[in-house]
Amino acid sequence: MHTDLSLGYAAALARTRREPRIRLREALLGLAGEHATIVSHDEKSWASITFAGARHRIELVFEGAEGTQAGELFIAFLPEHEFTIPGQLVADAAVTAVDHRLDPPRLQVSCELLLLEEG
Repeated sequence: MHTDLSLGYAAALARTRREPRIRLREALLGLAGEHATIVSHDEKSWASITFAGARHRIELVFEGAEGTQAGELFIAFLPEHEFTIPGQLVADAAVTAVDHRLDPPRLQVSCELLLLEEG
């Protein structure tokens, strides 16, 4: 039997687990600029003997001439970007695939990030 308290706890726990995912998306869109759209985001739990976290696979699309320029900058800056996500450490950030089209200008970028829980 569920009580209001247990349902509230479950909702709070779900929000806490989702929060790094949402904050990561916001941080990526901040780095990408106003020309990017996230078209997919997959998350898979990850753990080693000493660390726990999640591996994120994200695809972004940049459209138009300005968008593709923003996408090129995103590709250049992602691996060294200093992310600020409370309770999380971005241990790795890499571009894994790029699809660049000229007519119309469009850039699709796939990236993978490993977030580890701090503490």
